[in-house]
Amino acid sequence: MQKEIEQIASSDAIDESVTGEMIESETIAAISAEISDGQLNERSIGRQQAYLIYIYLPLIFLTVALFGGLRLSGTDGSFVFLRPSLSCLVFAVLLLALFFRGRLISVDGWFNESYSTTENLANGAVLLTLFAASVQIFNSLIPEQGLPFWVVAFCFLWVLWNNLFADFDTKRLLRSLGALFGLAFVAKYMLLANLTVQGGRGWLRSMLENPAQQAFTWMLDLPPFAPGTGYIQFFAILLFLLGLFLMPTVTRSRT
Repeated sequence: MQKEIEQIASSDAIDESVTGEMIESETIAAISAEISDGQLNERSIGRQQAYLIYIYLPLIFLTVALFGGLRLSGTDGSFVFLRPSLSCLVFAVLLLALFFRGRLISVDGWFNESYSTTENLANGAVLLTLFAASVQIFNSLIPEQGLPFWVVAFCFLWVLWNNLFADFDTKRLLRSLGALFGLAFVAKYMLLANLTVQGGRGWLRSMLENPAQQAFTWMLDLPPFAPGTGYIQFFAILLFLLGLFLMPTVTRSRT
């Protein structure tokens, strides 16, 4: 009788150990499955972020750099590409400094000793496209010559310089830039453009039909462009703001 009790107890102990091992193996399998799923999700997110940084953003900024210098001639409607002035380069440098100051871009998040040389160079190339787009945005918004050029350029310089010493977060910075670019667009393509004589019209005819407009054209010294120029630059500004909105602060997800 005692032997039978001992055999039953030993069989129960074996069953408990086997059950414990099975539960433990199932728990380990579940944990490993969760870890593998998390790794797959991290890889998927990292792949999507890489596509955004190294493909989509450069395409957006290069498109802005192309459209920002395009104008439609007021005489025959042909495409004219205007080179940016030196002031546009200075304003672009101030704007990039404002991006770093407003924490839209983190220096350590884009250039780091832990990154490979190739990754640092790729990040620098993306920021170079951002700089080119910034130059062409100012080229788009600042009048080409005459008194309006100096007035609008001084306003940009004043606003950018003052913002360098202001406290900004990313959302406030984007709202401020959107309002600034929108005001400059309205001033150039809706106000000043309507004060100048459209191309393809003779001087005498313009003077007889609208002498005030001819007088503003002479005083402001603005080159006449076709109305389609405003549509191109409107699209370029929206595309530039979209690129800034999609711009990540760092190139890698911080853990």
